[in-house]
Amino acid sequence: MYRSPIVANMSDMPDETRESGLIDRTLSHLRRAWHDVAASARVAVSGAVRPDLPAEDARRLRRKMLECLEGRGGEVSARARAADLGRTYLTLNSAGRARFLGLMAEGFATDGDAVDTAIAEVEAAGDAAARQRAETRLRRALVPSRQKLLTQFNALSEGVKFLVDLRAELMAFARDDPLLGALDADLRELLVSWFDVGFLDLRRITWDAPAALLEKLIAYEAVHEIRSWSDLKNRLDSDRRCFAFFHPRMPSEPLIFVEVALVTGMATHIQVLLDESAPRCEPGDADTAIFYSISNAQAGLAGINFGSFLIKRVVDDLAHEFPGLKTFATLSPIRGFGAWLETRLAAGEELFTRAEDKALAAHAPDGGDRGSPLAALLAGDWHADAAVAEALKSPLERLCARYLLQEKRDGRPLDPVARFHLRNGASIGRINWLADTSPKGLRQSLGMMINYIYKLDAIEDNHEAYTGEGRVVAAAAVRALVRGQPAGAMAAG
Repeated sequence: MYRSPIVANMSDMPDETRESGLIDRTLSHLRRAWHDVAASARVAVSGAVRPDLPAEDARRLRRKMLECLEGRGGEVSARARAADLGRTYLTLNSAGRARFLGLMAEGFATDGDAVDTAIAEVEAAGDAAARQRAETRLRRALVPSRQKLLTQFNALSEGVKFLVDLRAELMAFARDDPLLGALDADLRELLVSWFDVGFLDLRRITWDAPAALLEKLIAYEAVHEIRSWSDLKNRLDSDRRCFAFFHPRMPSEPLIFVEVALVTGMATHIQVLLDESAPRCEPGDADTAIFYSISNAQAGLAGINFGSFLIKRVVDDLAHEFPGLKTFATLSPIRGFGAWLETRLAAGEELFTRAEDKALAAHAPDGGDRGSPLAALLAGDWHADAAVAEALKSPLERLCARYLLQEKRDGRPLDPVARFHLRNGASIGRINWLADTSPKGLRQSLGMMINYIYKLDAIEDNHEAYTGEGRVVAAAAVRALVRGQPAGAMAAG
């Protein structure tokens, strides 16, 4: 029997950790619902399946998977067998789920002999018609039988959500396992076709939405934590907008959502933007729409791009609703800057001019004699000390501009948020000092945030420049920041 290399590690984990997994708790009722479906057709796996799926239970489960592929008994029986497999999966702990997925990955891959035969037929084809027939047989042979197993869940109530959550677990299991990685690729291929943007509905979410949906916004918010119901209500007020993509088969589950503030002038500080006591802006008076949070709500849909379509749809909707809007921009985190700077400091790289070094040492404890002056300063509550913050402002803004414009991987910026917005046709507008002084903001970007600008008449040109040439469109003020860096600084190309 297949044994995933991660199962041994999982067996050492506490029961509550092993059994929690990533499967959404809202699917727990499917254990009963799918059990009833399976029982009605008398196709349930005989005997109780133990949570860790030992070898004896796995053999019986494999026979059940084979029966699903055989398709005996018509559509009703096929749905019942799929329901029984899904119900069984939900009863397993983490180790059992890894074995379930490993069984599917190893035992229901492509038939190597059938693929070899089909390839030989393609090579031996004597004319165009024969070659087309042989290529059709080859395409069929290359489809693993596990894809058919996965597809059968699609016909079940909430089966699509089940597969999305199953993939969230599968991706974690697959990191150290090539066989599970192949299964993940198969499932991702199915999800890409099922979640084509043409099938998705764009909906505005308001305070009048069902409580269950509002709770999911709180749970799924990934950029700026929603601290309370009053915080959420403020984000859904009349001068705010929240839009989400939904799939027809998951009508109560947002796939991705964006939060927008309608303001006058460019927003530069997230704490000010989210201040519940701040005066409300009349939406009709706003001249700027600030996209301040974009959150992917379904971990199992990672790698399937909805964000670019979402932003463009929302920009179109807002421009139609509020003709007075002249600027569409983000207030975005610079998520990787803190980690990048820490790496550069650890490598001993010369990051500062002599004047900057002297200024930082003057403020650092012990004059910075016991290591890097910057590291010594950042270890304290530096942002609350006006003199220290002022000394750090110029060098950190310059290093941030370097990180955004010059530090690259595969010819594209290192920062994942920058890659996302630049690919979508935005330009780099302005780096904002101490724009996010929350612990998270200070940790990931030393309090800085950035405005990415979406100019309606430049989006396509910016997108083509970035995707075709790797060229980043940035404001002159940001480009000017990187000038005068110390001679020892590295500029990755």
